[in-house]
Order: sequence, then C-alpha cells, then structure tokens
Amino acid sequence: MALQNIGASNSDDAFYRYKMPKMITKIEGRGNGIKTNIVNMVDVAKALARPASYTTKYFGCELGAQSKFDEKTGVSLVNGSHDTAKLAGLLENFIKKYVQCYGCGNPETDILITKTQMVQLKCAACGFVSDVDMRDKLTSFILKNPPEQKKNAKDKKAMRRAEKERLKEGEVADKVMKKLTKDGKKTKDVKTKKKGNGSDEDRVSPAVSQSGDKDDSEEDDDVQWQTDTSAEAARQRIQEQLSTVTADMVMLSTEEPAKKATNGNVTRVKLVDIAKENLKKGVGSKELLGLLSGSVQENANAVYEALLDGVEKGFAKHLVKKKNYLGAILLQGDDDSQLVLLRAVENFCGKSNANAVKEVALVLKALYDADILEEEYVVKWYEEGLNGENKGSPIWKNAKPFVEWLQSAESESEEE
Repeated sequence: MALQNIGASNSDDAFYRYKMPKMITKIEGRGNGIKTNIVNMVDVAKALARPASYTTKYFGCELGAQSKFDEKTGVSLVNGSHDTAKLAGLLENFIKKYVQCYGCGNPETDILITKTQMVQLKCAACGFVSDVDMRDKLTSFILKNPPEQKKNAKDKKAMRRAEKERLKEGEVADKVMKKLTKDGKKTKDVKTKKKGNGSDEDRVSPAVSQSGDKDDSEEDDDVQWQTDTSAEAARQRIQEQLSTVTADMVMLSTEEPAKKATNGNVTRVKLVDIAKENLKKGVGSKELLGLLSGSVQENANAVYEALLDGVEKGFAKHLVKKKNYLGAILLQGDDDSQLVLLRAVENFCGKSNANAVKEVALVLKALYDADILEEEYVVKWYEEGLNGENKGSPIWKNAKPFVEWLQSAESESEEE
C-alpha cells in the first residue's frame, strides 16, 4: 500500500514519521443513484487517529451531498461522482482543521469537547490546545458523536509497570519451582545411594564371615597402621603439597592468557572500539553486550557512543532506528536500568560536540515516544543532575523544557 506524509506541507520531508495511505476511490451505480466509494477510508482515518465517520461526513458537508459510513462493514459512500484528486484536496483541509496542531503542526492530537460544548485539539507533542472554528458544519456532528476517550499516558505507563511486575513475579516463581525440583531430585538420589550402599554391605559381610579365612583376619589384626611423624617425613609431605599447588598455579597461569586471547584481548582494547567493530559486523544487541566485559554503566556508555559514531546532527532519528540496542541495555540492569541509559546520554553529551548537548531534549523526547524511557526516571535523573557534581553542565539547561513539559502533562492528566 502506497504511503504519503500527513499534511501537504510535509510532503517533501523524506524522514517525516507520520504517514497515511493514499486515498482510493471507486465510482458505483448510474444515473441518479451514482455514488463514490472511498475504498480505504478506514485505513486513512486510522492513520489520522480519527473516526472514519468524521471524514466521510466532512466530505458530504463540503460537497453538499449525502454521505454515509457503515460501522459494521466499513463502507464509506458519498452521493455523486467525485474524482480522487478532489476528495484528496478536501481531506487535506480536514487534516488542517481537525488533525494538525495549530501551534507546531504535529498531527499527534486528540479531540476534546469542553463543558461549554466547544471542540478543541490537544497536542501530545507540545501540549498546545487549539480551538476549532465552531462555524464549521462538522463540529455539530462531532458534538453529537464524540470520539472515544483514549487512555492517558499515565494509565499506559501504569499498565506497562504492572506488566513488568507480573513478569518479574513469574520469573521468581519459576526459579523457586526449579530449585525445589532440583533439591527434591538430590534428596532422592542420596536416599537411593544410601540404600544401595546398605545392600552391598549386607551382601559382602556374610560372604566374608562365611569364608572362614582366619589367616587373613589374623594378619590384619597383627598389622599396626601409623603415620610417620619424623621431621624428614613431614618435610617430604610439605614438599609434595607445594608441588601440587605449584602445578595448579602453572595451569591457571597458562589458561589465563588463552582466555584473554579468546575474548579478543579485552584488557588492551577499549570497550567503545569493541562495540564499534561489532556494530559494523552487524552483531545483534544481546550478543554485543555479551562481548563487553565492563560494568553495566561502562557497557551502556560504550554502546551508546558506538551507535552515534560519525553522527553530527539528527541524533534522535538515528537512535530510534537503533532502539533495539537501547532496549537491550535496559534488560541488562535492574529497575534503575533507565537511569543507566540516561547517564550514558549524559556521558556522551559531555564528551561529544555542542550539537549533542543542543539536541538532548529531542533525544529524550524520541526515547520517551518509543516507550524506552518513562517520565519518572527522566525527572529523577534530571533532579540528580542538578544536585550532583556535574550540575554546571549545559545539559540540564537544554533538557529543562522537556522535563517541565513532562511534569505539566502529568499534572494535567491527574486533574482531568
């Protein structure tokens, strides 16, 4: 299915992330019963995050014709014969009025109906609230058929946290069950072994007693076993023990260089260089982290820096394309693994050029939209940075607008 950018003003942007399918129409019927069927109206409306009944009704209002959308079959019909180009132009007007933010032009908006029966658009990107012209005919239809309320961002985050907790509880339960099974198996093996040993003794003892070999028993009774406690014997035993320990040390010393050679001489090569080299080879996210021998934070710093190797601008877009590597970083740590990733961002900004510092807010926004970062960890990292040793860094000044937007958005959702 052919896709195009949402909004005519963004048609030439090759990197624009918001897209919709091109409209497909079909003329049906003859004479007075001729109608135009928008074949893929459901897909177009879904891409715009608007009910298909809104777009269908808008066409009817603008063309002065009857229109109908069937919720069960998904069929969208407008009376009369209308070409695709004309309907596409009307759809662009609908996008400007009822989809794009009046402030930043972002199509990621939600329709709100106020207590005074006014239609507004609230932008999820910048938080701007746009007032729709109530003189438009479609507004009365929207008031009579309000859109379904979406779950706010806070509810989505809470659902994700609950899901993570359920997964952790399941993993803990699996570990407990495995341990119990393993312990039960060990106990069973020990009992079996003891039982087997007892039966052997029962079988052997009578055989010895019945053999009547008195000479062997008498010889054993005459032999006296003792340990030589002389100084010479003690020195000999110590020498033998030292020889054994020395042999073990020699074996360890020969195995250690081999281990280092197998790991690619990790002690002499920087983690960043290893990460860069393996990224060029196309190594997967989990395998890449497995090749790094540093701490969790050092590995995260190395992977983040290697991902942005050679990138001078547009850090956010590049990171979103490689988000599977960032997700692998989160799987390496505990509940504070998001702070590890945020510190890696901070570390890179401190080492890189000024462009990385300027775009830190865009990077945070991109990772937040990709569900890699959550607002509580971003705020926690920001507050720690303001009170930490690196509080004079320009990173915090550039990150401040995004953090304030997060806090304001959360407070608004709580008020609603």
